[in-house]
Amino acid sequence: MTTPQDPTQFPELNTILEQLTSGVQTILGSNFIGVYLQGSFAVGDADQHSDVDFLVVICQPLSAAEVIALQELHGRIYDQPSDWAKHLEGSYFPKDLLRWGDLAHTKLWYLDNTSRTLEPSDHDNSLVVRWQAREHGIVLVGPELKTLIDPIPAQDLRREVRAVMRDWGEEIISERYSIDNRWAQPFAVISYCRMLQTLETGAIQSKLAAVRWGLEHLDPRWAELIQRAWADRPDPSTKFRTPADPQDVQQTLEFIRYALEISL
Repeated sequence: MTTPQDPTQFPELNTILEQLTSGVQTILGSNFIGVYLQGSFAVGDADQHSDVDFLVVICQPLSAAEVIALQELHGRIYDQPSDWAKHLEGSYFPKDLLRWGDLAHTKLWYLDNTSRTLEPSDHDNSLVVRWQAREHGIVLVGPELKTLIDPIPAQDLRREVRAVMRDWGEEIISERYSIDNRWAQPFAVISYCRMLQTLETGAIQSKLAAVRWGLEHLDPRWAELIQRAWADRPDPSTKFRTPADPQDVQQTLEFIRYALEISL
């Protein structure tokens, strides 16, 4: 069972992660298997503006008593005088469900970024999350993730990403998902770069790697939009409350249509 001394480059965050790990272990007891980082910290492009994506692997689905105790734990962590404590995001994954994909999209107990409360969600129940965790996940405590998640064929990863591109694109274009703020608009641009890169490579890279890939491989007319999206990443909580430039929104819609067209 592995336990790293310094899982990230941020000492304050490491303290928060230690509180999370020790608290979860105490509450879950024999139901506990491990705690892991995935997402930005796992693929190597995390900075002070990143979400802290985690997975807790458990033997069996959480009981009602465990959920109550974990809600209290996450509330206490959220109240810590640290910005990192407000940006934990992750799910509690039964080991049998984690091992391979779940076509039923079962909802897990999930903590959203900036939230203090667990809610049922299928946010992390995807091949993308499993692939990132298996290939790059950071062990906070527990067995290696390659012993818990089966290999994911590239064609299955591509199939899921193509479906996400299509479904999310339809939501954005129909305005059911709004990109009219300075967080969502660049997030959409960078996300579609990442998804296109996955379709080409069969792997998931960091956001920065996807931006560089997009600048090198996509039509040059999108270069300035992609560069602005990357430059607009800092201070996401403020950007979420700031209206996006209407021209950037329009260009992003055109970029999504372009991405959907070349993804077929």
